Amino acid sequence: MTSFNRSTSRRLKKLPQIPSVWEGDRRPLSSHQKSEDDKGDCILWVDGSQGIVRGMDVVACDAGPEAIVRTLMRAMENPHSPAKPSRPLRIVVRDREIQFYLRGVLQDLEIAIDYTPELPLIDELFRGFSEIIDNQIPDLPPQYAELLHSKAYAMWEACPWDFLQEQQIISIEINQWDIGTLYASVMGMLGMEYGILLYRSSESLKRFRAAVLKDDDTQNLEEAFLKQDCLFLTFERNSDFEDEDDDDDEYKDLGELPISEISPTFGNIHPLEGLRSVLYDEEALVVHIALESLIKFVRDHRRQLSEEIFPSLSRRYRIALPESEETKSISVNVATMPELAAELEEMAGFDTQDEEDIYDTPMFRSLRDDLIPDDSFLSLGVVSWEMLDYLQKGVKYQKAGDIKPVGDGLPVILIQTSRPKAKTVIESIEKAGGLKAICFNPGADPMGTEVYDLGLLQTKNGELFLFGEFEDDDPTHVEARRKWNQRCKNTKGYCGLIIAKGLTGASRGNPQLRDMMALFEGVSLSPQQLGIGTLQLMPELQYE
Repeated sequence: MTSFNRSTSRRLKKLPQIPSVWEGDRRPLSSHQKSEDDKGDCILWVDGSQGIVRGMDVVACDAGPEAIVRTLMRAMENPHSPAKPSRPLRIVVRDREIQFYLRGVLQDLEIAIDYTPELPLIDELFRGFSEIIDNQIPDLPPQYAELLHSKAYAMWEACPWDFLQEQQIISIEINQWDIGTLYASVMGMLGMEYGILLYRSSESLKRFRAAVLKDDDTQNLEEAFLKQDCLFLTFERNSDFEDEDDDDDEYKDLGELPISEISPTFGNIHPLEGLRSVLYDEEALVVHIALESLIKFVRDHRRQLSEEIFPSLSRRYRIALPESEETKSISVNVATMPELAAELEEMAGFDTQDEEDIYDTPMFRSLRDDLIPDDSFLSLGVVSWEMLDYLQKGVKYQKAGDIKPVGDGLPVILIQTSRPKAKTVIESIEKAGGLKAICFNPGADPMGTEVYDLGLLQTKNGELFLFGEFEDDDPTHVEARRKWNQRCKNTKGYCGLIIAKGLTGASRGNPQLRDMMALFEGVSLSPQQLGIGTLQLMPELQYE
């Protein structure tokens, strides 16, 4: 049996001993646990003579008997107010094992440890705790909880944020339970917050957008957030995993986590209620119908919704209701709202004419492969907006336009080579007038079945330079290209090319800020905008 150090015993014996009887016990907070999160034992030490709680802790149910001693020590040395530090003359417990354990541990402190079958004061306190816990309103109505969690995970797997931006609104016409049409806004393309906002009116959606764009003050933004009128589903990382690999950059984006580490949260926001992470019966039913119809819609129209122009689509679905409902199913109409999306984009200040000017690209003069050295290290990535500020001030820099800092940063192609070769690449780009665009264009080998994704740089004099050949079915490249496309969509096409030195040094494959020598900003072009079709690999190993 573990006992106190001699110095600890001496310190505790110096506390004044008062003629009081303390009650001590350890028991579950509720007699019937409702979920895994509720598990835990509460330890209480109460001065029965004065009727005050001296110490209380909640511990894991598998914590050893030492836990009750730790709480007792705090009750003696650092009690809850208004109690003063002291030790009791007598302790009573209702558990024989605890009695014998305390007798062994406290034998030097001159405290009598007795058994009693009832602890009136602690019994009353625990009855109050149990009533509070048992009367708590659950986050979701029990009859809908499993169903809603199932729909949430189905939405996560459908990942509509891969191709829908927040302003690309989808209407869900229900016309039941005092709900006419919900307006769904998909969060997640920026790689920050993932979820679905279901606005009860388009006016509420537009008011919130206008408030966010108008004011950067945190307090005003919080006020605007609480004035929304919507139901919501959001995703966050399981608390069980929050402390693991905190420094691992691989898991900074929630979208890169496995589904086992994701937890859904449902709730409601209303100007008069504020934020409420609880859904009542009718709200839960409405959210179920909205999610089910939205999942069907994005799966049926994934290809059309992935196009650069937000299409006009509409489809009616019959959604089955839970067995507890009198009606077996309900008809729901789901439709895209391109006009509302255009209005929201205009509110955000997206200049359509400027975009058209950016993509007014002349026909290329030639395709060359002599710009980037063969042994270069190449990667597709992103530069945070903070690092971008440093780069713009610290390296040779070419500006492309007024880039709004949306998303996690500027998408970039990074080329790392030796210092002399890097200088030659920079000088060649400058001699060609600078960088105009970056494009990934399909390429094929007519002698075989290989299909390639060709990385191309276009300079302002119209020349095209090959910087990389990637296998079209390489999963690593496919994922990198997916992120590249998403980030370029966030920045309205703006991207960058970084030329770095240090290929043979310690920073090979991971160039630091000091290794970066130039940043050329440009725009990303789709193969359609470039307009050169699939390039054929000729026997001379030249693309024509």
